[in-house]
Amino acid sequence: MFSQKLISSVLGLSLLSLAAAGCGTATGAAVGAGSGAAVGAGTGYGAGKGALIGLGVGAAAGAIYDITKHNK
Repeated sequence: MFSQKLISSVLGLSLLSLAAAGCGTATGAAVGAGSGAAVGAGTGYGAGKGALIGLGVGAAAGAIYDITKHNK
């Protein structure tokens, strides 16, 4: 469906742009998507599916981080 090179390029560009924003949710989502894609591709599960799962987990973790740091 999508080539691994295309997915890697899009995730890398997304990671760079979202990390520059400084938002914990966006940064967590980008890091999660990149990590999920790498794990998915490495295990044979699929980079796309791994990226989607990592995106959700990373966004949730980033939001929790933002909430806890904002309250201090």
